[in-house]
Amino acid sequence: MPIYTAPVADMQFILHEVLKVTSTGIPGYDELEPDFTAAVLEEAGKLARDVLAPLNRVGDAQGCRLENGVVRTPEGFAEAFHQLKEGGWTALDCDPAYGGQGLPYLMQTAVGEIFVSANMAFNMYQGLTHGAYSAIHAHGSEEQKRIYLPKMVTCDWTGTMNLTEPHAGTDLGMMRTKAEPQDDGSYRITGQKIFISAGDHDMAENIIHLVLAKAPGGGEGTKGVSLFIVPKVLVNEDGSLGEHNAVSVGKIEEKMGIHGNATCVMNYDGAKGFLLGELHKGMRAMFTMMNEARLGVGLQGYAVAEAAYQNALAYAKDRLQGRSLSGQGTTDGPADPLIVHPDIRRNLMEQKSFIEGARALTFWGAQMIDRAAKLDDAKAEGLISLLTPVIKGFQTDKGFECTVAAQQVFGGHGYIEEWGMSQFARDARIAMIYEGANGIQALDLVGRKLAADGGKHALAFFHLIRHFLLENAENERLRGFTGPLKQASKDVQKAAMFFADKGLKNPDEALAGSYDFMTMMGHLCLGYMWAEMAKAAMEALDAGRGDRDMLEAKIATGRFYMARQLPATALHLARIESGAEPVMGLPAEAF
Repeated sequence: MPIYTAPVADMQFILHEVLKVTSTGIPGYDELEPDFTAAVLEEAGKLARDVLAPLNRVGDAQGCRLENGVVRTPEGFAEAFHQLKEGGWTALDCDPAYGGQGLPYLMQTAVGEIFVSANMAFNMYQGLTHGAYSAIHAHGSEEQKRIYLPKMVTCDWTGTMNLTEPHAGTDLGMMRTKAEPQDDGSYRITGQKIFISAGDHDMAENIIHLVLAKAPGGGEGTKGVSLFIVPKVLVNEDGSLGEHNAVSVGKIEEKMGIHGNATCVMNYDGAKGFLLGELHKGMRAMFTMMNEARLGVGLQGYAVAEAAYQNALAYAKDRLQGRSLSGQGTTDGPADPLIVHPDIRRNLMEQKSFIEGARALTFWGAQMIDRAAKLDDAKAEGLISLLTPVIKGFQTDKGFECTVAAQQVFGGHGYIEEWGMSQFARDARIAMIYEGANGIQALDLVGRKLAADGGKHALAFFHLIRHFLLENAENERLRGFTGPLKQASKDVQKAAMFFADKGLKNPDEALAGSYDFMTMMGHLCLGYMWAEMAKAAMEALDAGRGDRDMLEAKIATGRFYMARQLPATALHLARIESGAEPVMGLPAEAF
């Protein structure tokens, strides 16, 4: 059975040496002392190791099943969900006014990584609930918040988001689900939604569906879309549960991975729904949920890779295969462990350097969200808006690649289900698709985010890197970091200028290079994180803080990323500067 141990030491390093959380001035961060964060993360790690991780294989093997209109989750899931609720893990960063613990979103992010690594499919039940909670908290009436939020904070009631329809995926303006106004102020919701994660299950008393639908008078496209709260079971005025709403599960999808999560076709047959937010402005309310979900999916990308990496590393240290040609690490036995071989070391270093860099970027992004929310910081809001498609797209692409690389370490055993490595790859694959496929993330980055507000958010990001480079220009020990970072930043800015010059004349010139640009930005972000981490590690070593071996390993891993991974920006720049012709030159009918 695959193993998993929460990387608490690395998380603590990012929180306290890199982000220096207690000195940020963000409300609530002063309470994040090292002893407190360590205690929270270690307890989450125990639950993940002892309860959630053992159920990962169970969920994959058993899947969910539909019985008499009710979805049954895999064996052990309900009991584990009860433990999650009892421990208060579903309420970490929720509003204390509705029963939450009020911790920063950053802590929710760190704990979320641990739970995703242990069991991605299981964690989706509470993760989607958190997104629905956030949408209602931001856009709901006081009455709606009073009725729904306390139960959603505890996950006694869970939540979903319903966007996709059989004929319309990303193009939400094509949706056909209708909302007819009723005399009592409610709406009759009629239509079908597909790919609804956690659409139904047996672990909660009620499920609160957030459903996009078209109400009369809204016009064409997404401008006519509204968002509705549609409970599985209607709620009485006193908060008790009433009759079953006209919503049902048509079927459970058979999927490549995340078998432990019920991905449902949902049928709404005149179900009673309640407007959330303003009429015909449903996309604004839904994006509250979608933006949070996209960051959460970006986290899934590296969190599943972390679990796969831990197993590949253990196997590489244990499996004896061949002799080291250099004679280093040779044992007295018939062969050496896999980890002595340079190509295995390369494989593991690519995984390790991505995962640790992505963790730092995700935590930094969570801190930007906290800064924007708690200090009304427009710069932080702009930065995280710019980088959300990068965190989602780049990290899920590379996270999936890492799960395949981890599987490769096992050789033939990685292809055999007994070892559990294929599940990591199968589960990670969906993260590249849902919450906006990665091609859409790239189009969003280049088509909208890059030029938003006159490009000031992109300029602010480049300024952040420039400031780091200037501040450390005389630091000889950081030469291996500042040099590659400066070159990568130049590559990305040159690509942005190409878009500005060519894209206005012919949009295809920009859009043909959008995926390359998203990947470039991802590498630049991780390069910046590695430079910050290397500096923090050196300062900690100088001061005699922390684990010396871990800090030296951090610096060596960062050097690998800067030397072996970050130069990829030059490749992607060359692709972008080739323009649209190589991509669009072959007529559609010639394919």
